[in-house]
Amino acid sequence: MLPHSTFRVFCAALAVSLLGAAASAQSFDALETRLADHPSLVALTYQADANRERSVAATALPDPVVSLGVNNFPVFDPSFSSYLPTNKALGISQSFPSRAGRQARSEEALAMAEQMDRVRAAQRATLRAELIALLHDKTRIARQRDLARLRGDKYDELTKVIEAEIDAGRPAVFRLAEVDIERADVARVLVDLQRDEVGIDARLIDLVGIVPETEAPAIAPIDWSGKAPDFHAVRVAESAIEIANSSVDGAEAAWKPNWGAQLTYQQRESGAMFAGDDWVSGMVTFTVPLWSGRSQAPRLRAAKADQASAEMRYQASARSAAARYAAEAASWTAAKETITVLSGNISAVEDAIASQLSLYESGAGSYAPIVDGEISILKLRADIAAEEARMAAAAARMNALLVQP
Repeated sequence: MLPHSTFRVFCAALAVSLLGAAASAQSFDALETRLADHPSLVALTYQADANRERSVAATALPDPVVSLGVNNFPVFDPSFSSYLPTNKALGISQSFPSRAGRQARSEEALAMAEQMDRVRAAQRATLRAELIALLHDKTRIARQRDLARLRGDKYDELTKVIEAEIDAGRPAVFRLAEVDIERADVARVLVDLQRDEVGIDARLIDLVGIVPETEAPAIAPIDWSGKAPDFHAVRVAESAIEIANSSVDGAEAAWKPNWGAQLTYQQRESGAMFAGDDWVSGMVTFTVPLWSGRSQAPRLRAAKADQASAEMRYQASARSAAARYAAEAASWTAAKETITVLSGNISAVEDAIASQLSLYESGAGSYAPIVDGEISILKLRADIAAEEARMAAAAARMNALLVQP
């Protein structure tokens, strides 16, 4: 019967395989093309297109109104020629909303479209960074799995050395028990790596639709110039200010009159006492902001409050983005320095192994410390693989924060 943890990993692996996404060799450029078709990015493209269409519609005039009717028609003596004011009417009217208001609404929709474009660029950069981090994690898992298997082989070798020492009468029984515990730890590491790989493969399928066999691209952090607009988040917040500015323009335009024109043609019949000359009536209308204190004024105050809020969010976005960049930069630096320390440890262990090997070859030492040293080096290399993946992920996230040409 499978252990519980192994069974969970097996079920997860089966679930991923049922998604029907086999591993595929793809260049990173091909993966980026696939990434551009991610539903979340396509949805943002549609939103931007919708706002551009709304911008066009906002400047259009409303449809004219055509009216057909009869005026002053007698009820008890129905006739079109009995009474002078009786007529058949054909009218047309057209309203002309304030051009300033229509222009403001159009500019607001355009600003929303621009914001969606910037949100899409930021989202794509974030997904690209995650894709790079996942590919480096795949590399880490492959290296750590190979190193763990080599550790297992070394433990087998160490067991034989210790057993030979026990047979020779040396007190090494307790070390043999420790080796069994450490060998079990290798098995646990392999299970954990399998679990991590299943999760990574599932996320890759979400991003690009396949589990690619693509080499992780080399990545280095991009230096920030120190200017806030270099960040995607700040550019999105800047678009929000533009939207708020257009909203203020629209609220101010509400004081301007909305015009209207109406023309009615009235066809009359001749009667016994009057000639049936046709009539034409015309009218021009315009709005008067009589209730502006309870309508236009509160809306303008609200729009200006939204404008001030957008400006504060801009500042907050600048601070937050700078803090995130600094945090990722610190993570990248820490990983790099850790790799340097681990590499130094490997050199120290290699020197110790060389010294112990000379002692062993002289017939005065044991071979077990040499194997222990080789196992330590394998552990350190596994740690370096983890730090390299962490460093790549930090660099990818740093770069994702910045607008790149």
